[in-house]
Amino acid sequence: MLHFSRWKTILIWLTVLAGILYAAPNLIPASTLASLPNWLPKQQLTLGLDLQGGSHILLQIDRQDLANERLESARDEVRTSLRDAQIGYTGLAGTANSIQVRIRDQGQIEAAKTALERLTQPISTGLFMSGSVTEMEMAEPEPGLLRFTLTEAGVDYRIAAALTQSIEVVGRRVNELGTTEPIIQRQGTERIMVQVPGLQDPQRLKDILGQTAKLTFQMVDQSIPVEEAISGRPPAGSTVLYSTDEPRVPHLIENRIIVSGENLVDAQATFDQRTNEPVVSFRFDSRGATRFGQATQANVGRLFAIILDNEVISAPQIREPILGGTGQISGSFTVESANDLAVLLRAGALPADLTIVEERTVGPSLGSDSIEAGQFASIIAGVLVVGFMLFAYGRLGLIANIALLANVALIIAVLSVLGATLTLPGIAGIVLTMGMAVDSNVIIFERVREENRQGRSIVQSMDSGFKQALATVVDANVTTLIAAVILFFLGSGPIKGFAVTLAIGIVTTVFTAFTLTRWLVAFWLRRQRPKTMPSGVMRLVPDDTRVPFMAFRKYAFTLSLLLSIASAVLFFTVGMNYGIDFRGGSSIEVQAKGPQADIGDIRERLTGLELGEVQVQEFGSTRDVLIRIGTQGGGDIAEQSAVEKVRSALETDYEFRRIEVVGPTVSSELAFNGTMGVLASLLAMLVYIWIRFEWQFGLGAIISTFHDVILMIGFYVVAGIEFNLTSIAAILTIVGYSINDTVVVYDRVRENLRRYKRMPIAELLDLSMNQTLARTVLTGVTTLFALAALSIWGGEVIQSFTVAMIFGILAGTYSSIFVAGPLLILFKLRPGALSPEEAAAVKEPPARQAL
Repeated sequence: MLHFSRWKTILIWLTVLAGILYAAPNLIPASTLASLPNWLPKQQLTLGLDLQGGSHILLQIDRQDLANERLESARDEVRTSLRDAQIGYTGLAGTANSIQVRIRDQGQIEAAKTALERLTQPISTGLFMSGSVTEMEMAEPEPGLLRFTLTEAGVDYRIAAALTQSIEVVGRRVNELGTTEPIIQRQGTERIMVQVPGLQDPQRLKDILGQTAKLTFQMVDQSIPVEEAISGRPPAGSTVLYSTDEPRVPHLIENRIIVSGENLVDAQATFDQRTNEPVVSFRFDSRGATRFGQATQANVGRLFAIILDNEVISAPQIREPILGGTGQISGSFTVESANDLAVLLRAGALPADLTIVEERTVGPSLGSDSIEAGQFASIIAGVLVVGFMLFAYGRLGLIANIALLANVALIIAVLSVLGATLTLPGIAGIVLTMGMAVDSNVIIFERVREENRQGRSIVQSMDSGFKQALATVVDANVTTLIAAVILFFLGSGPIKGFAVTLAIGIVTTVFTAFTLTRWLVAFWLRRQRPKTMPSGVMRLVPDDTRVPFMAFRKYAFTLSLLLSIASAVLFFTVGMNYGIDFRGGSSIEVQAKGPQADIGDIRERLTGLELGEVQVQEFGSTRDVLIRIGTQGGGDIAEQSAVEKVRSALETDYEFRRIEVVGPTVSSELAFNGTMGVLASLLAMLVYIWIRFEWQFGLGAIISTFHDVILMIGFYVVAGIEFNLTSIAAILTIVGYSINDTVVVYDRVRENLRRYKRMPIAELLDLSMNQTLARTVLTGVTTLFALAALSIWGGEVIQSFTVAMIFGILAGTYSSIFVAGPLLILFKLRPGALSPEEAAAVKEPPARQAL
């Protein structure tokens, strides 16, 4: 297993070289990269919003609004079609998702059905859906009463069409802001995700995306005073609309649209030559210019209104015909608001209203702080892990460190090539991989030492150690990979980045352990021809330990049971400190522009805003403050309104560094997906271990891992740490780590079951756990070193994540020994561990008392 052909050697080092080449651009400034030859890789990692600042906004189309809009247009079609066919009708009205009309003359019912049959004809869905769809179905509940009901398929078609058009419009609007590399993607069937990294003014993005921007030009109805229309009833065909001024001014507007924004071909922010005030100059297409010219020519002296989203921007008087197809929109504009309106008009109107259901905004200053903290913590973690491996293994530790550095380079290279986004949890994934990557080498090296102690030569020990460790390493890493895959599919945002990083790290770890590390060991053996096994400064765990673990199983079971019950009681009584990801609401991090934040003054300012539950606390330094606002009763729009109130109250004295808003719809989905993620990962691991081992091993591994999850929940309750999306990542990672640890022990148990067929199960478990004890301790210590560095130097944002991980590592290590092992005794493993043939040939002695 230590022999490598020439082509294998070349492939291994070409892979490592490619990893270094593709990872290197991340260490080189962008200005220097531009001067390098074009054949060299230049793609850098994309930094997430939490590292470079920017906004993540999730927009949702209102399904009912689109349905109502379609019903309104259908009602107009019914009215027009029956009038054109000269068919008398009455009672044209809408109810829920249907409209109905009564035909007066029974003899015209069939003619009416023929006139209205186009409402029920199938529509080719084109690019939006496959095939065709029937939008409306007709029924006749009683003679002469025709009812048209909007179908679910019809609404789905409208949603799909509106979503596709909205993505195009949103893309044009965001690109008009001059941002770099925005991400605009469909999410699900009714949502659009918008991510704009490096954005300096997130509020402007929200304003741009939040407007439908339906522009119309309509005549002002001057037949009666507007006050009379407000107090009485507006004339037929007219509606009272209000201006955008403060105070708002009412206008009586004719419903007939002269020309709409669809006829605009250009809009630019300019200045009025007479008043030097900012205005928006526009230009119509030929059709719009003709209609506008005709309307102004026929209505000289009258007022016409420029209306945006049912609000009157201005209502000037037509002094002369406007025949050139150009004009100006004047109002109380600033330079920025005029620019924004021009952007909206150029991009076009949205086909439907979009509601912001989730917002995560990070200011650029906080992003730069996060980068510095993450880089420093990663360097410290790397130094600790590398130093510890040298301390524990000496020359073999040096080989492991070379493989570790290659592993990190490969991770970064793959992330760069894939165009993946690196977030703070992603950095945590890399640092955690650094801690866990040595696990494969530790398993191999401990197996090599064990083989050497049995009298084999160094070459034989190395060869046998790699062979014996292969199945263990693969099983241990596959179980962690299962957690990463499920986390990717059920997670969202930064959690997906963490899952991608962890999954890539697992694959590269297995590659480096069984190719690069093995090649380096073979090279060292050929060059140095050592006579003795290299050793480190000292052994943390002595050779041939005989700790009677199973003697303590009753006490361990009692302790685990008490802690699990206590955790469950605390969970149902005290409850967890849920973050906004799971309960909805807003979380706002601000930093005082002065030397210190005044918590009392902030509370006083926010109390008068009537926002319900508001928490204000110091966060990090004395200048940083964290504000939590409970879910607002008015739904997703009310959540955004609450943030605007807070911004208006504090922005003069505080810089808004981070804003997270999660509406009630999204929060319930996140809670469900998080719970399903944990349960699905446990189930998938159970199936895998059951297939690879026996059912007792599968149940034992899942029960011990479930024990760790319960203890982590108890830890979150007792510590008061906020439970959010990153907490789900922490739990799933601990699930993977705990299973990893348990599988290593179980793999040795399975091996010993075949080797010592007459040994009582308790003794066999003690033997197996002592044989893997050095690996358990060394892997745990290296992982804890990496996590400790993240916790101390990684910054406030990731501290709670790493603290929970540290507790989980300790709990997982404990359960692998004192829960997973004794469960095999409880499940009476021994009889089922042998094949029927072996069971018939071997007569078991009476079980002796465990050590």
